[in-house]
Amino acid sequence: MTTTTSTRSTGVGRVLIAVYGLLALAATGRSVFQLLDDFEKAPVAYSLSALAAVVYILATIALIMPGDRWYRIAVLTIGFEFVGVIVVGLLSIYDPVLFPAKTVWSGFGKGYGYVPLVLPIVGMIWLYLRRPGAVKAAPASSTAA
Repeated sequence: MTTTTSTRSTGVGRVLIAVYGLLALAATGRSVFQLLDDFEKAPVAYSLSALAAVVYILATIALIMPGDRWYRIAVLTIGFEFVGVIVVGLLSIYDPVLFPAKTVWSGFGKGYGYVPLVLPIVGMIWLYLRRPGAVKAAPASSTAA
């Protein structure tokens, strides 16, 4: 297994990492407050907020760190985030009794300006473009034999 220098944290990747870091801080702060203040009110929702915080922290680290292993961790965490946003988003709309309190992913991230819905899509596109072993096509030579 080869470890390559990452280009995930350059250019647009820096913005992506910054947004993931900001969301990690916001989700962590919210979940810690919810868990300590009023856990009995909505244990499932507040536990999901804590899980989302862990996912965002791990995704941020994985986007920063170089190497194939961290690339795979980034794909897994961002993919998990996307599935979480879709599942919790649908459940929070169609069965709101399950979520008496809002989570980061409730309503597809409505409370966060839908950033939790859009961010994993952008993240997966970015990861695809920066995947290990991707060969950038060289411009074709215009000399004909």
